[in-house]
Amino acid sequence: MSKVIITCAVTGAIHTPSMSPYLPVTPEEIIEASVGAAEAGAAIIHLHARDPITGKPDQSPEAFAKFLPQIKARTNAALNLTSGGSPFMKIDERIQPSLRFAPEVASLNMGSINFALFPMLERFKTFKHPWEKEHLEGSRDLIFRNTFKDIEYALAACAANGTRFELECYDIGHLYNLAHFAERGLIKPPFFVQSVFGILGGIGVHEEDVMHMKRTADRLFGKDYQWSVLGGGRHQMRIATLSIGMGGNVRVGLEDSLWQGKGTLAKSNADQVRQVRQIIEGLGHEVATPDEAREMLQLKGSEHVKF
Repeated sequence: MSKVIITCAVTGAIHTPSMSPYLPVTPEEIIEASVGAAEAGAAIIHLHARDPITGKPDQSPEAFAKFLPQIKARTNAALNLTSGGSPFMKIDERIQPSLRFAPEVASLNMGSINFALFPMLERFKTFKHPWEKEHLEGSRDLIFRNTFKDIEYALAACAANGTRFELECYDIGHLYNLAHFAERGLIKPPFFVQSVFGILGGIGVHEEDVMHMKRTADRLFGKDYQWSVLGGGRHQMRIATLSIGMGGNVRVGLEDSLWQGKGTLAKSNADQVRQVRQIIEGLGHEVATPDEAREMLQLKGSEHVKF
């Protein structure tokens, strides 16, 4: 049986606190969400930080320091620190937690895109904090910047720490960007390619889009990569199921979708992990343990992080 890595992204920087009472915001909520997801079967926990009062994304190392040691102490999951932060931040701000804490994994977006969140204003009308509506409305004129210079900077900055990357690819061109850096020897296999479907500005959510991503990655990287997917919003479990059927890995969590089913908010990250685990096992696969995921991705181990 093939092993499937479940990544759980517990809070992110896309959704805002007014959208769901279950979105983790405080350090304590992020800790409990992470531990619950790991206990449910997530091998990797993808982490963002937020202001505990307003829920606004906070990429300061001090914000991450409030939950990293506690999560590490309570779970064996590999911890993955975002370098995406918020799409309104630049790379020198977004990379700081990874430089400070030298995690096993850090996310890295492989190209710039229009990153449109404003369609959510059609669903959500009332907000607790002024920044929330501004955050969504501001994405009408937003380019999520990840230039070749930005990517090269992040790769070089983390090289000495032995941190490997969740390489987030929002479109086909991002796979070619990764191939470019691999050709230059700035990143070594195995590549952990996280294909992102359903962000307005990136690739769509049709089955052909998913297969096109997989075929292109196969052609560019052969056996030198592990493929994973995340589907935005209501597409989360459908995209995950396609990946599992194609021999890939999956990412779930309230960063990517607030929903457990049509019209039903997910009450926890663990609920989504359990749901995708049922799909994995129902299709005849096994869920990878954290140590199996470390072996598959050649991670350095939690004893080598700085938290």
